Amino acid sequence: MTTIDPTTPPADPELLAEREALRAARTALRRMREEVEATELLFGDAAQDKVSNAALHRGRERRLAALVDIPGAPLYFGRLDFDNGTVFLEDDAGGGEHSRADEGPDRVSIGRRHVHDGRGKPMVLDWRAPISVAYYQASPSDRMKVQVRRRYGFGTVAGPDGEPESVLTAFEDEDLMIGEGSPEASQGSELLNAEIERPRTGPMRDIVATIQPEQDALVRAPLETTLCVQGAPGTGKTAVGLHRIAFLLYSERERLSRSGVAIVGPNRSFLSYIQDVLPALGEVDVHQTTVHELLTRDLPERMRPAQGWVRRVESPEAARTKGSAVLAEVLRRDLWAHLRTPEETVMVRRGSRRWRLYPEDVRPLLEELAERGVAYGAGRELLSHRMAHAILSLMEAEGEVCDDRTHTQVRRDPAVRAAVTALWPKVEPLKLVLGLLTDPERLARAAEGLLTPEEQTSLLLPGRPRGPKSAKWSEEDLALVDEAAALIERPSGLGHVVLDEAQDLSPMQCRAVGRRAGSGSLTVLGDIAQGTSPSAARNWSTLLEHLGKPTGHLHVLDRGYRVPAQIIDFAARLLPTIAPGLGAPVAVRRSPGALQLVSAAEEIAPALAEACRAALKGEGSVGLIAADHQLPGLRTALAAEGVDAPLLGETGMDSARLVAVPASLAKGLEFDAVVVAEPAAIVEAEERGSNRLYVVLTRAVSSLHVVHTRPLPQELT
Repeated sequence: MTTIDPTTPPADPELLAEREALRAARTALRRMREEVEATELLFGDAAQDKVSNAALHRGRERRLAALVDIPGAPLYFGRLDFDNGTVFLEDDAGGGEHSRADEGPDRVSIGRRHVHDGRGKPMVLDWRAPISVAYYQASPSDRMKVQVRRRYGFGTVAGPDGEPESVLTAFEDEDLMIGEGSPEASQGSELLNAEIERPRTGPMRDIVATIQPEQDALVRAPLETTLCVQGAPGTGKTAVGLHRIAFLLYSERERLSRSGVAIVGPNRSFLSYIQDVLPALGEVDVHQTTVHELLTRDLPERMRPAQGWVRRVESPEAARTKGSAVLAEVLRRDLWAHLRTPEETVMVRRGSRRWRLYPEDVRPLLEELAERGVAYGAGRELLSHRMAHAILSLMEAEGEVCDDRTHTQVRRDPAVRAAVTALWPKVEPLKLVLGLLTDPERLARAAEGLLTPEEQTSLLLPGRPRGPKSAKWSEEDLALVDEAAALIERPSGLGHVVLDEAQDLSPMQCRAVGRRAGSGSLTVLGDIAQGTSPSAARNWSTLLEHLGKPTGHLHVLDRGYRVPAQIIDFAARLLPTIAPGLGAPVAVRRSPGALQLVSAAEEIAPALAEACRAALKGEGSVGLIAADHQLPGLRTALAAEGVDAPLLGETGMDSARLVAVPASLAKGLEFDAVVVAEPAAIVEAEERGSNRLYVVLTRAVSSLHVVHTRPLPQELT
């Protein structure tokens, strides 16, 4: 391996040539962006169609954003030397090949996006192109026509504008011609290991340079495939989901540009943590949202409470009941109970004639629609069509000439419209759920045989709300409202949804997310051991059924690349209690001194402050994690000790090296070092506190400091 300090000019001519090649590629990327910028005059005022003009502008802005050269992210990270005689060419369709007579290996650089020179010749090939599979999958046993795989190492220096800029400092060649089983083949890559273990400050980075073969296979799964990835901490399941989105947008851009894609995360802190990954890969138009935002986005503004939708936290028992899939049937029963039995004759006047539909004529029309399983809202419109058709049949039997205009006139007749309104009343989702959860008798009718009286009582909203705006809704109530909305009018779907930390979703929340991907596919990510909500899943097969994807493919990632063995082995002592039957993850690296257990005296603050100072001596980010109710007091005590720990959310992860994190928000985050305060308090804070502690203990990628005054949970001693 050849390497130098990032601030030192290279003496090695090959390293100098590599730097020149990178500089040329960056220049070409800048030229490509300038060419897109110059297209503005082509569709300025000349386009008279405002819709087309706006679409052109949006496409241009997306293209410009995708061509931004991110200084801190190397433009390419590897090179492949193929067998001579085969040249691989990348095009929009994904690549091809043809033979040539030149001698010497055919070389291609693999990077974050495609870059070509002024003549259109590729300088950097996109990591998602078919040819790039060899970079991740080739091995001495199946070298895929690759002779040598070169990896590049990068350092960071201050650029002309003061921003960090990546500088090529090293390269390392892996000879795939040496054969499987040779000593050289088993040594591994120093640069690869260094990149995996590199301290991480600020938001999550992409792992495009370090994707492992088992991860690459998941990333490149076809769009039609729904994947469910059970991933232990540090196995890269979130990175797999993000890179799969980037791959699908590359391989299926036309299809997904019509239907759309979305990433659904557990909270805004998590989304803030991952927000830079896709832009670094050239994808800037992916909607990132939470389940809460997904369920409240389409609720009517006129009913929006000033204090926000969620004003109440359910008890664990009530949360489980409201999250149960049986509530879907309760809501369906209540909604369709709004239909009324025909009792009056419908009379339509046409000139001097009177045409009548008697109750026995209307009843079969109503029953046929109700039994067809149509959406409730569509049924109202269909009933008016059925009634108009029945009246036209009477008219034609008497010799009247009817056409489409006659049908429309009869359907809009006041008598028909009044009858439809009376027989098939209009229902709003919020009012439906509010009425059901505030009327014990109505709830009892809908829940008969499905819920016990005690369970029914736990569903009722507190107080006597006068309307949706004054009701104290909970997070679980919103899933019921979304279910009701889908029963009334079926929502439009997305082409693909990545659902992270899926194990915490209730069956009703799963149904809500699944509806958004009803005609598309899902990437479901999570870890059964990290389930902390009252309705957390016990197995993936049941959760996939609630998502409407029972045939989804389950894959297990159990090789931890980031969390050291000492930390993961310590946390895994909780697994027999929190996830019986789930195999313990296997860490691929050990880090001396990674685990520090500190038993403090009666006052925890001095020991906690010392642990924070020790963690800050290393590189990267530091997270102080404690039970939510303890954190404010601990921050005050630390301030008195001279340690400032700003609260996550009040400061970004990239603006302070040490941040204080409530245990409830730690899921999905990652820090170079973690200081955990009083594990026993984290366990006692909630029903699934041991699962929460497992999450907290596995947020560190270099060192974990556990500070406690009380005895550790029995499993950890």
